[in-house]
Amino acid sequence: MITKKEKLTALIITYNEMGYIEKCIDSVSFADEIIVVDSYSTDGTFDFLKDHPKVKVIQNPFENFTAQKSFALKQATNDWVLFLDADEIVSTSLQMEIAETVSSDTEIAAFWFYRQFMFKNEKLNYSGWQTDKNYRLFRKSKASFSDCKIVHETLDVDGTSGILKEKLIHYCYKNHEDYKGKMLKYGRLKAIESFYREKKYSFAMMIAKTSWKFFNHYILRLGFLDGKKGFIICHLNSLGVLERYKELKKLEQKNELAYYLVMP
Repeated sequence: MITKKEKLTALIITYNEMGYIEKCIDSVSFADEIIVVDSYSTDGTFDFLKDHPKVKVIQNPFENFTAQKSFALKQATNDWVLFLDADEIVSTSLQMEIAETVSSDTEIAAFWFYRQFMFKNEKLNYSGWQTDKNYRLFRKSKASFSDCKIVHETLDVDGTSGILKEKLIHYCYKNHEDYKGKMLKYGRLKAIESFYREKKYSFAMMIAKTSWKFFNHYILRLGFLDGKKGFIICHLNSLGVLERYKELKKLEQKNELAYYLVMP
């Protein structure tokens, strides 16, 4: 029996997550409130959530990850918030640790979670993910998402941070096309972020950064020990870096064209 002194809101953002969102919702059923912000899914995700007795679902157009998560955070009615991605699962042991944390008189404002990455149903032990951690449990009154990033969003915390012992399970890889699409999308968003920070496209930097990403994750971060799945993940991660620079070049070209078109 999971008991909590204070109430907890679970927040999730989704887009076409059938096959994963069901397990995610089940794993946060101990929360007092479950709110899902859906970016107009087309695969039945919204219909499933709309009919779920424990879920409040809201549709909101996707602009970027930071904007979508900030919107979701505003919907929470409780101070303690558990923020998950739709492909993440809270294990029974982690549920207990979260409940104990919320029930305690802790003065810690936010907690990092380490994640166990899954390639389909197999564990990824290396490939650059072994030290990955993210804020997932925090007080709404003490935290907000920084508007400095639009992908791999950053949480600004007013107070001290802690780390929970149990790992969050992350089903990062469904299939090749899904993961490739995700990396390309991240790359394009990072390009927009770089463009507005006035970072310039460089062919040499594109080759160097893409190669370094693969070498760092596959060799230095021991991706080769994950076998074939490690090679696939490291290759697709580096593809995301390549896409960032290709998209940045396009943005610069469009900006130059717009400049010449408006010149007197």
